[in-house]
Amino acid sequence: MMKKKLFVLLTVVCILALATACGSQTSGTDTDSNAGTQSGAQQEESTLTGKLDEKKDFMFVVTDDQGASYQFSIDSSAKPEGYDDVAVGDSVTVTYTGALSEVDPFEGTIASVEKVK
Repeated sequence: MMKKKLFVLLTVVCILALATACGSQTSGTDTDSNAGTQSGAQQEESTLTGKLDEKKDFMFVVTDDQGASYQFSIDSSAKPEGYDDVAVGDSVTVTYTGALSEVDPFEGTIASVEKVK
């Protein structure tokens, strides 16, 4: 009876060890492929034109013509080109790299913020 319990216990431990090893190997591969895709997308330069709704030392918010608001985070020691020349209420064009989302935080680089004339 003891030998059966020991055999079942060892079998369960081996199955769990195999499942854990296989599971971690797959997730590591997925993470690497996603990282390559994201870095490729961040290299493409894009623009957004809209109204500057909020401006602070560390972030600003631009609302486009469809009413979607986008928050951009900036480093206060390295402000983007033209940032000091725009004010709240101005129509601006933001040139940036990275993915832009209404819900997710901005994870890219802002090249410039220019006032639209």
